[in-house]
Amino acid sequence: MPSTRASGILLHPTSFPSRFGIGDLGANAYQFIDFLKESYQQFWQVLPLGPTGFGNSPYMCYSAMAGNPLLISPEKLQDEGLLTEADFANLPEFPGDKVDYELVVKTKMPLLQKACDYFRREATPEQQQAFAEFCQSKAYWLDDYALFMTLKDHQHSASWHQWEPELAQRQPQAIEAAKLQRVKELFYHKFLQYEFFRQWSELKEYANESGVHIIGDIPIYVAHDSADVWAHPDIFCLDEETGEVSLMAGVPPDYFSATGQLWGNPVYDWEELQKRDFQWWIQRFEAMLDYVDIIRIDHFRGFEAYWAIPQGEETAINGEWIQAPGEQLFETIKHKLGKLPVLAEDLGIITPEVEALRDKFEFPGMKVLHFAFGSDPGNPFLPFNLPRNCVIYTGTHDNDTTVGWFSEASDYERDNLLMYLGCISPDGIHWDLIRLALTSVANLTIIPLQDIFGLGSEARMNFPSIAEGNWEWRYQANMLVPQISEKLQNLTKLCGRAPQLEPDE
Repeated sequence: MPSTRASGILLHPTSFPSRFGIGDLGANAYQFIDFLKESYQQFWQVLPLGPTGFGNSPYMCYSAMAGNPLLISPEKLQDEGLLTEADFANLPEFPGDKVDYELVVKTKMPLLQKACDYFRREATPEQQQAFAEFCQSKAYWLDDYALFMTLKDHQHSASWHQWEPELAQRQPQAIEAAKLQRVKELFYHKFLQYEFFRQWSELKEYANESGVHIIGDIPIYVAHDSADVWAHPDIFCLDEETGEVSLMAGVPPDYFSATGQLWGNPVYDWEELQKRDFQWWIQRFEAMLDYVDIIRIDHFRGFEAYWAIPQGEETAINGEWIQAPGEQLFETIKHKLGKLPVLAEDLGIITPEVEALRDKFEFPGMKVLHFAFGSDPGNPFLPFNLPRNCVIYTGTHDNDTTVGWFSEASDYERDNLLMYLGCISPDGIHWDLIRLALTSVANLTIIPLQDIFGLGSEARMNFPSIAEGNWEWRYQANMLVPQISEKLQNLTKLCGRAPQLEPDE
């Protein structure tokens, strides 16, 4: 993490412009990196990059280590000679500011299949070698993932615990038979991962060369219907007979929800993980650090104690706190991988024990300005209460945009904010909060791109309590205008967050 002042932008790659209906790792991603560099931004924060399932949430993926094939750029596949411009002749009319996931899948997956078929037939010796080396180096997760997705395709997308018992329980004879029967499908899913990580690695290299570091995101939990749970059932709390979740993750009732939040993910069998010296977690961090510079750990408090809800409960009320071996976990990872570049998402019910775990490893926590003005001067999110070792946001992907938040804020919050600011500037409330974040003592400031544009609630990324209709917002290419870049550059420089530039820059 930076020890000097810096700033960056929060934007998920699905939000890039693209003629294929969803942001990808092609030209507009590189244009965004250029915008960051020109604006003196040194960090780009993304949400989890895994393959999403129902609801399209990047926090409920089919794998904790795989990449989302929908982010693959068909135009970069064209540059490789795997597709032609003629393949793009009949693209549908996509909405410009939203992702229509159903239409994207219907349009894009046949293109990826066509590219795979060509690669399978015509790959050069160099391409074949690169593909083989990728498959070998990632075999510890790739083999299970490719087989999981192949079987899922043939099971009409049913969750793995509803498959035939011999496949659900991974009986060796059935698994070997499936591998022999599904060679082409296995190749396809491995090819998609090869292309995703090839394109992502090139983009990350370009970002790093531009002075931009990438903050990735690890959700503490994985989806029940995932390759991870199917391949490693012993490290999760599952019903041994049915494979269903026996202890579910969530958070207890609080001020915001009388029934708490029932996420449904299986919690970990931490005793079993300890017996294995946390090998799965070490591999997960190792995989992430191959492709990002800093890791944001979502729901960090779950490493100190987690809320566990018994199978069959329909709300999170009847759960209990169970201690987790977070200190041993992070000590082990530190011993294996060195000092971790980690940012802790420490929002929610935070106890002194959680803070002690965070501080022991010097992980910076998160501060959100939208939460700062609803109480008294002791509010930990107020700028004058911040420690230097933290990351301050106007809002996160789970918040409304600043313009939307301010329009819906209580009179008490609005009055407090206006008293704090003195007045709303001609630039608008979004720039006022951006300025407040950049002028704070926090080492790092991260601003959602929606706030840079001054967009309202229509640009919100996620409503945490709503299962569908999220993760859809996209910006349009003509929105990254030089005036915004210049404004952000000047303010960043004034606040002491600009990079140390060479004399000719």
